[in-house]
Amino acid sequence: MDSSAWDTRYASTPGLVWSAEPNRFVVESVTGLTPGAALDLAAGEGRNAVWLAEQGWRVTAVDFSPVAVARGRELAAGRNVPVEWRVADVTAYRPVPGSYDLVLISYLHLPADDLAGVLAAARQALRPGGSLVVVGHDLANLTGGTGGPQDPAVLLTPEAVVDGLAGLHIRRAETARRPVSTTDGGTVDALDTVVVATRPAD
Repeated sequence: MDSSAWDTRYASTPGLVWSAEPNRFVVESVTGLTPGAALDLAAGEGRNAVWLAEQGWRVTAVDFSPVAVARGRELAAGRNVPVEWRVADVTAYRPVPGSYDLVLISYLHLPADDLAGVLAAARQALRPGGSLVVVGHDLANLTGGTGGPQDPAVLLTPEAVVDGLAGLHIRRAETARRPVSTTDGGTVDALDTVVVATRPAD
């Protein structure tokens, strides 16, 4: 989907398309880190960016949908936390190398070549000792999970993400289960790729 399609999706939905609460794997991966400068790529409506700001991170949030960014600004203002918002396509956006203690890529689904470019930029954006967190719908979700994109060409695997993180120390790389509530009050599991890596200290 291009930015105009996402604008339409966001604009046609009353309230937030996604939960205002942060992703559980983002929380798990970031808890315990010393807050510093954080970059949230493809931030959507800003649920993770705002949560990071609440934890004391200095957050820059980037998304190509102006409607999503406007909603992120509203969410941050409502929670009284500062976030720097930028409207940009993350496949072309190039953060300043060595500028961030944390880079987050959450549920960004792209063809392999585009994803490789984003991962390379994210890797280069890390300061020594900085962490990169990647979370997204896993390829196995097509047959063993629920929801998410149905195009296998844009789904993630831990191995494919790790392949794009040369030079980083891989702390976690797995397919993880994420309970999703159903309309009858039960839960089913979605399957997500979760990768956490750090840049070695110089």
